[in-house]
Amino acid sequence: MELVAIKNIIFDLGGVIINLSVEKTHRAFAALSGLPVAEIKTRVHHGAFFHDYERGLITDSEFREHLRESLNMNVSDSQLDEAWNAMLLDIPIARIQLLERLKTRYNIYLLSNTNNIHLQRFNGIVKQLTGKPAIDHYFHDAYYSHLLKMSKPDVAIYQHVLGQHAMLPQETIFLDDNKDNLAGANKVGIQTFHVGHPDQIFSLFP
Repeated sequence: MELVAIKNIIFDLGGVIINLSVEKTHRAFAALSGLPVAEIKTRVHHGAFFHDYERGLITDSEFREHLRESLNMNVSDSQLDEAWNAMLLDIPIARIQLLERLKTRYNIYLLSNTNNIHLQRFNGIVKQLTGKPAIDHYFHDAYYSHLLKMSKPDVAIYQHVLGQHAMLPQETIFLDDNKDNLAGANKVGIQTFHVGHPDQIFSLFP
């Protein structure tokens, strides 16, 4: 892909910067609840409350209570959080180093559909790896769906990020592992790159 005209890079977080395994969370909830993994998938990630939590429309406590009710579990907050965070794996140091290099040449931003429980874990992983207090350190600005009260792939979230920095969409590229999110960015004129595997970002920025 030709990057000559690009001045701004917007990164997704999960599956692009941090390695993910959603299956690990499904298995963790299955172990806590005794329900089969297929049932967990239906009740958690396809439930309306999951999307409400991602948009910051319900609190951490309300989300946990929804989980307990949906999966018929009587478990502690810490057990729920540990299972919910099981999908969040590692951030290879090479990706951090790439961000540091890109930050000197481009305006780089983070745009993630996430939630408060996950954000705390993201930042804990970063602090343990690099000593920095938050993933935000490696970007010029960071945007999280639960704080913005909007989420990808709705065009409003891309328009918001562009507007915050007076960015021209044709000078901006967005990297995400979710094709629906890329389609949303395309609607406002942002160039996109599908990250089929996180290490593909190294081929885009050799």
